[in-house]
Amino acid sequence: LVKSGTTWHTAGLLWQLRPSDTEVELLAHTRNVISSELEEETGLETGWIQNGGLFIASNKQRLDEYKRLMSLGKAYGIESYVLSPAETKDLYPLMNVKDLYGTLYVPKDGTMDPAGTCTTLSRAATARGATVIENCPVTGIQVKVDDLGIKRLKAVETAHGTIQTPCVVNCAGVWATKLGKMAGVNVPLIAMHHAYVVTERIEGIQNMPNVRDHDASVYLRLQGDALSVGGYEQNPIFWEDVSFVCDIFSVFDLISTTQISVHILFFILFFCFPPESFTADHKPLMGEAPEVRGFFLGCGFNSAGMMLGGGCGKELAHWIIHGRPEKDMYGYDIRRFHHSLTNNNRWIRERSHESYAKNYSVVFPFDEPLASRNMRKDPFHQVLQEQGCVFQERHGWERPGWFNRDGPAPILDYDYYSAYDVPKNTDYKYSEILGKEYTFDFPPHHDVIRDECLTCRNAVAVFDMSYFGKFYLTGPDAKKAADWLFTADVNKAPGSTVYTCMLNKRGGVESDLTVSRLEPSPAHLPLTPESNGEAYYLAIGGGVAQHNWSHIQAVLQDQGFHCTLIDHTEDMGMISIQGPKSRELLQEVLDSDLSSDAFPFSTHKIVNAAGHKVRAMRLSFVGEMGWELHIPKESCLPVYHAVRAAGAKYGICNAGYRAIDSLSIEKGYRHWHADLRPDDTPLEAGLAFTCKMKTSIPFLGRKALEAQKAEGLRRRIVCFTVDEKVPMFGLETIFRNSVPVGHLRRSEFGFAIDKTIGYGYIRNPDGGVVSPDFVRSGEFTLERMGVTYKATAHLKSPFDPENKRVKGIYG
Repeated sequence: LVKSGTTWHTAGLLWQLRPSDTEVELLAHTRNVISSELEEETGLETGWIQNGGLFIASNKQRLDEYKRLMSLGKAYGIESYVLSPAETKDLYPLMNVKDLYGTLYVPKDGTMDPAGTCTTLSRAATARGATVIENCPVTGIQVKVDDLGIKRLKAVETAHGTIQTPCVVNCAGVWATKLGKMAGVNVPLIAMHHAYVVTERIEGIQNMPNVRDHDASVYLRLQGDALSVGGYEQNPIFWEDVSFVCDIFSVFDLISTTQISVHILFFILFFCFPPESFTADHKPLMGEAPEVRGFFLGCGFNSAGMMLGGGCGKELAHWIIHGRPEKDMYGYDIRRFHHSLTNNNRWIRERSHESYAKNYSVVFPFDEPLASRNMRKDPFHQVLQEQGCVFQERHGWERPGWFNRDGPAPILDYDYYSAYDVPKNTDYKYSEILGKEYTFDFPPHHDVIRDECLTCRNAVAVFDMSYFGKFYLTGPDAKKAADWLFTADVNKAPGSTVYTCMLNKRGGVESDLTVSRLEPSPAHLPLTPESNGEAYYLAIGGGVAQHNWSHIQAVLQDQGFHCTLIDHTEDMGMISIQGPKSRELLQEVLDSDLSSDAFPFSTHKIVNAAGHKVRAMRLSFVGEMGWELHIPKESCLPVYHAVRAAGAKYGICNAGYRAIDSLSIEKGYRHWHADLRPDDTPLEAGLAFTCKMKTSIPFLGRKALEAQKAEGLRRRIVCFTVDEKVPMFGLETIFRNSVPVGHLRRSEFGFAIDKTIGYGYIRNPDGGVVSPDFVRSGEFTLERMGVTYKATAHLKSPFDPENKRVKGIYG
């Protein structure tokens, strides 16, 4: 463990509620360790003070966000209350409540003493056999290449000698980038000055809760009979540009905007601008680096290292020992970033600045970054932009979100929110559209997405899905590798396409994807690879492509399979033509018979489309009859234009991922990293049909699934519909017979059934099996922002439960 961070100046705050179920669980573990477990084990105090937390709202949207947190907290038994200004004044007499809209009070929040906590942790570690060596600088890291050509950690060089080790954890904070370079590992973080001040004694401040004024971007931590005050400004000082100095007037500006009595302004005792590391999405960097096996990251905590450290430390330990963490840590996994971004200085700097500047902004469901856009664009980008496409950013890609009826909304270069004398972008249509999305109600363009969805349901729509990862698995051991990697039996006849999952050892889903078995022949790339054995084509959701690439490579290496994984994501585009009219339309574009007998569901062929060779797959992610066309890059636009021209008489429309989100949840399809994650098994997620359990073929995670099946499911995914037209976005608490049993992972409005739909995993409060009868016999409600709504539970999708439409059976 290589450790050097910013613990010495941290505020030591611990809040229990965050807009992420995983983070709520991580914070809960930290709180348990700090408030009780460490002291019980060592007899030493961590300095834990449970004085509560108070979140200030100065407008309705902010209070709505707090109400969402309050509702989520009920699923985890976290006590919290929304207070009026008058109630807030009773709780915190020194506070000026004149401009308050309301507050959220969490009584069991608190603070820890950083020095005391670290001392106690090190004592506990040494008692269990660990050795702590201080003042021992790292001077180098040795990496070796094994017989398979894989880079692995070998040793750590220090000023006092070399330590031979197959594993190192980079916890070096703002110096983590430098340490990574020693091993050839990209660590995408940047150091900034992070301001805080400490006041002199303030009469009456004792025992008051800690405060976060998100709208003023300031926190106030109780420090005895004084306050420690810090915040996040829009023009932070990058560490490499300015020496360690402080502009006290900037600090005054920050403090003067808070709701606390202005007496604080006259009692500044101490101020400091220490360094802190920040990342592109304001999430830590964790997990095994894709460049070097055995090199782990535990850095970039964005001023939240103390509060997240306990939970993240436990998960990182599981990661190292067992190969995967226990919880869903994808949002922290270094592999969430594409390798083309992690060494791109512009992307790191711009995106990290924006995440710092927006740290305390309201977390809206459909927000998108403005920094470092247009990093990865597919061949359709320009033509779709001209047709009004409002793009989303995923994994560096610009992918279609929805189509604006008011013309193009191009994304401009980042203006740093006009900081650093950068001219502010004016007449910025894309930013204005995003601003209208800043709501917890239905957005203004709700009807536009409805029209895209219903056109797909009733006629035909074309979706650009080019950001999907497109990999080939080939080589002598490709069949063995496919059997081990994939839960479904993908070794069917060439020309078959199978929906399947990839699991970890515990049976958790690392990915869902389609695998197409190819004819082994030395044909032309990128449609067919040269292979001296079996060959498979893998299509994987683009947001997790880097994660899955690394997962597959690690499995191939660990199992010693002799095969090759080839990435052709950038060489190909992909459009999906879906809807009742898709066959009639495509029959005019493709030179192949598209009847169900000649081209059945879950098959693929290489065909000619408007004179260009493409791989056509009969698949659907929206619950309609349709085909995907996987197209060499140079042929993308001619094929797209041919599809659009032929589709005009059928009423074709462009549609984006906002429509896919609605259509797919309506049909009951899973969305990876929403209602399908590495801490979910296929049995819990209703995907047992993807697992070859009736065969004797072993696959990764099979033993865990067999054990779970024998024991019975302790949690199960359930579909809920709400008759009232109310927007839900996920994190709403699920009650069964008035008892909380889980929360929604994902929710959208289903336009064909005209209802809100949500999916969530529920548990039996008694710890027993969650059987279908347990679901059927309960009365369910969903709580949204403190208001409960009656919900109907479904074990099957309420839309086309017999799967007729994907088979082309309409009417």
